[in-house]
Amino acid sequence: MSRAPQNLLVPFRRDKKRDFASGTGAELLASKARQVLLTEGATPHSTGELPWRTSFGAGLSRLRHQRNDAVLAELARVYIRDALARWLPGVQLVKVRVEQAGPLFTLHVRVKERDATTSVSVSLEM
Repeated sequence: MSRAPQNLLVPFRRDKKRDFASGTGAELLASKARQVLLTEGATPHSTGELPWRTSFGAGLSRLRHQRNDAVLAELARVYIRDALARWLPGVQLVKVRVEQAGPLFTLHVRVKERDATTSVSVSLEM
């Protein structure tokens, strides 16, 4: 019988044993999705956030300070879809819901593992 994958949770935090917290299942899946979506990847205007893998990330920060319209919502969906397909191939994008209220832009992303029933929702405010 195989053990469920276990890894460090992002953002890093301490557990009760004075070590970095690790998790499995839904908690780990949400952590992986958040890390991909909130990391700034290389764009024509930036070099990327991680020096050892500059292209890693979704580049959602490019959407900040832009006109909050239907085009922006569709760009967010495309960036999310492409980043998850590239960096988390074992994860399936279930749904992206965009809430636009005045200047606030909130993304609700639902993902699930391809070979399991584990699914999670991640919300991001831009």
